[in-house]
Amino acid sequence: MADEFEIHEDSGSENEDDWEEMGDEEQENSTICLFCEECFRNADNIWSHCVTRHGVDILKITRMHRLDFYGCIKLINFVRKMRPPPESLKSLTPPLPWESDEFLQPVLPNDDLLQYDFDDDSDVEVDRNMGERISQEEGSIPYSQYLELKQRLQHLENRAHCAEANLARAVEDIHQLRSVAQGVFFEGQEGKDRSRTACCSDGEDEAYFSSYAHFGIHEEMLKDKTRTESYRDFILNNPTVFKDKVVLDIGCGTGILSMFAAKAGAKHVIGIDQSEIIYQAMDIVRENGLENIITLVKGKAEAVTLPVEKVDVIISEWMGYFLLFESMLDTVLLARDKWLKPTGCVYPDRCTICVAALGNSEKVQQRLSFWDDVYGFKMSCMKRSVCTEPSVEIVNPGDEISSRYTVKNLDVTSCKQNDLQFKSPFSIEVNKDSQCSAFVTYFDIFFEKNCDEKVNFSTSPSHPPTHWKQTVFYLEHPINVIQGQILEGFLACTKNSKDPRSLDISIEVTDASSQKKLCQQSYLLQ
Repeated sequence: MADEFEIHEDSGSENEDDWEEMGDEEQENSTICLFCEECFRNADNIWSHCVTRHGVDILKITRMHRLDFYGCIKLINFVRKMRPPPESLKSLTPPLPWESDEFLQPVLPNDDLLQYDFDDDSDVEVDRNMGERISQEEGSIPYSQYLELKQRLQHLENRAHCAEANLARAVEDIHQLRSVAQGVFFEGQEGKDRSRTACCSDGEDEAYFSSYAHFGIHEEMLKDKTRTESYRDFILNNPTVFKDKVVLDIGCGTGILSMFAAKAGAKHVIGIDQSEIIYQAMDIVRENGLENIITLVKGKAEAVTLPVEKVDVIISEWMGYFLLFESMLDTVLLARDKWLKPTGCVYPDRCTICVAALGNSEKVQQRLSFWDDVYGFKMSCMKRSVCTEPSVEIVNPGDEISSRYTVKNLDVTSCKQNDLQFKSPFSIEVNKDSQCSAFVTYFDIFFEKNCDEKVNFSTSPSHPPTHWKQTVFYLEHPINVIQGQILEGFLACTKNSKDPRSLDISIEVTDASSQKKLCQQSYLLQ
């Protein structure tokens, strides 16, 4: 780091230079990446890092979509808030998911990226020096010719970006025409061919559904063997549940569950999805020769019309982080009450949320103790911000220091939407002297009702990792605990008032023997 600073010979300014170096060093690491937690000295370094590490060129995206100053701000805040996969930003088509004015609100205070001048041509002086250097070498070209070539190259690059944007708009127009054509054609077929599209006018969830339009997120879920093979085994090993039945697949994505159901003997399978991925699902269904069994409907379940009045079975992979994040279970319950026959079943039919205490592991040290000494400075006040946001990560089962407790048991066949907001007591026993620095939660999923072969899977630390991982709630002030100590408390979960898909979660902990309150902390899972 010392090589980056100018060394002054004036000894009288030595202390002043030292402070200047420390100030620069603190500033150089103040800007955080859009997609990971690495920090950089300035925005230009972040743009380069996003290209090499995450495979996405933010500056190219701003040019491709012709974003003005406010559009660039919305893009930065959208990525910071919604955390889309980097790959999903490459293939977006209008309407763009960050067009809402809500993304004018900064996600991070004093975000340097929001101050970046996307129109700045600050590389002119660099180019001039480069041109002069080139002109001094053998076989070089005049600087004026270099500038002319650079201008022509810039013109061609702008034309290429405009062409990409026009192509994206054309693809979107094709999708819309395709939707209209399918609707007109299949209305005339009186339901004989079962691939049709329903439109949804409610745009409040555009950003959420846009994140599921990219193939990358579906590839990640399909490669999750615990998830996909559990659904496959449940469906194919319980043919009596699906044989000659009408099945509804909520949030069908690529249609994998719908095709499993068709393979299990379902008479008619209806898949619903609001995301643009449903167009790919239509092609997948036709590619596998299942278009006479599977109907795909584009739209939100709250707004679409089904080609049938009632269904025998509802299947859905609705689970999010902490089980309830993204609130997709609300949609499943609405569909259940609206379309499921009285004798019908919803799968999965049962799920639980469990909690356990975590010790002062190496991962905790990396996340929290870092702020105790940052290049010789104390920044422990930052822990408060770090600890208000749960961390989704894979936990080492060896870091658990207590028994596990089930804080929520949901029967999806009968529960109500009010049951998804709760305050549940828990009691866990510490199994070794340690320091409780966090609490970990995970969920278990069960396929049981009317099943000849029951199937379940767990996202606990002691089972193979899934794409859901575990949700960790770090404590701002760790608790010293001893073996045999009983920790009692409450875990509360409510929907966030500003964003119903996000969750407000709080944890209260008391020592059972002394009734002394040990901690009370709130979190926002977003």
